[in-house]
Amino acid sequence: MLTYLLEKESGESLYEQLYRRIRRDILHGALREGEKLPSKRALAEHLRVSVITVENAYEQLAAEGYVYARERRGYYVSAVETPAASAAEEVKPVETAAAEWKLDLVTNTPAAESFPFATWARLMRRVLLDRGTDLLRPTNGVGVWELRCAIAAYLRSFRGMSVHPEQIVVGAGTELLYLLLIQLLGRDKVYAVEDPGYGKIGRIYAENGVAVRRVALDHSGVSVSALRQSGADVVHLSPGHHFPTGLVTPVTRRQELLRWASEREGRWILEDDYDSEFRFVGRPIPTLFSASGGERVIYMNTFSKTIAPSIRISYMILPVRLMEAYRRRLGFYACTVPAFEQYTLASFLSEGYYERHLRSMKTRYHRKRDTVIESIRSVLPDARIREEDAGLHFLAQVHTSLTDGELRRRAGEAGIRLALLSEYYSVPSDAPQHVLVINYSGIDTAHLAEGLQVLRAILEPSERG
Repeated sequence: MLTYLLEKESGESLYEQLYRRIRRDILHGALREGEKLPSKRALAEHLRVSVITVENAYEQLAAEGYVYARERRGYYVSAVETPAASAAEEVKPVETAAAEWKLDLVTNTPAAESFPFATWARLMRRVLLDRGTDLLRPTNGVGVWELRCAIAAYLRSFRGMSVHPEQIVVGAGTELLYLLLIQLLGRDKVYAVEDPGYGKIGRIYAENGVAVRRVALDHSGVSVSALRQSGADVVHLSPGHHFPTGLVTPVTRRQELLRWASEREGRWILEDDYDSEFRFVGRPIPTLFSASGGERVIYMNTFSKTIAPSIRISYMILPVRLMEAYRRRLGFYACTVPAFEQYTLASFLSEGYYERHLRSMKTRYHRKRDTVIESIRSVLPDARIREEDAGLHFLAQVHTSLTDGELRRRAGEAGIRLALLSEYYSVPSDAPQHVLVINYSGIDTAHLAEGLQVLRAILEPSERG
């Protein structure tokens, strides 16, 4: 009699577990061609499961050709080859555990406990009850109307932006929106990205067949003279809070950028406003989109930073004439965000929950940032803190004779995960050295002091040497 241990709490149905175990025995030769399987009732009694469980497993095996049925006689093992491929069939992906870092200064994800589970769950239940089968019907390719209205209202109230819901395109993450923009603006254009900058952006453009130019920053942001020399038609930048330098582009440079865009038809600015909500000093910086009158700037933002990374809902705002081109050329695309999640987020925004959540998050992050800075100043008193007034990261200049590469390697060996500013430059040797990019939202403050002491031990021997 076939004997298998079936786990009711495994998360996998009993019939699937039974199906997989019998299939494994067939592929490994434990059950041979022509061998008769136990009757459904006998096996069910032996394994203490229902007859329907065994029946479903047998039928799945028969459907895939591993067994065959003889009328009134039962199920028999089919002739199945058992080469190396069969072994690969049963090899399950190995989940590699994340490294246990003493201190992780790279990961920048919102704490799970800060997610408004109760509110979100209540809104989800209400959406299910109120929308019913409407949730199963096709939605507008650019996003449901209610969500676009809620986003427009939020931007008007809290960012001072005058946006019509018709200009908004909702997508599953900003990376997807980049791909849509490449199709909309054209692969024949030259795309400029910031240097230093978030390297993934340039990689996405390059992997999609467009020419990419890395344009140097100065103390005010993207250098307009370097931008002109690059021959770029499109520039992707974060004027509200640049990553990784933390720079905020001043109004004079913003005006220069808008003049650059207006000098030639077909030039566009992609304004990535990825963490503008977390500004701790003064009011939010006005957007380039607003300053341009919505003519030359494409605005992009995401809810991944403010709610949770798994809430893969981002949006872009297109100038009116680009929106018309989008509908004409790309309107056949379906929206990549499920309607259920869109309606839930729409309620979260329009009923004021998002505003309250942001206030709570700003307070939480403000305290956490202060705690991290105080700890750094206590353990590493010579460290110079920079650009700490906005966003979810800041810079810390440390003193050591180690190269950045050596510092990162030695820290990693000691369990400290570092991000260094020089890593974000196209030519790391030309970058400021020994500048740590402190991504603080994901730091475990309970082990912060201990981790900083380890880092100090790495730095100090080099200083004495």
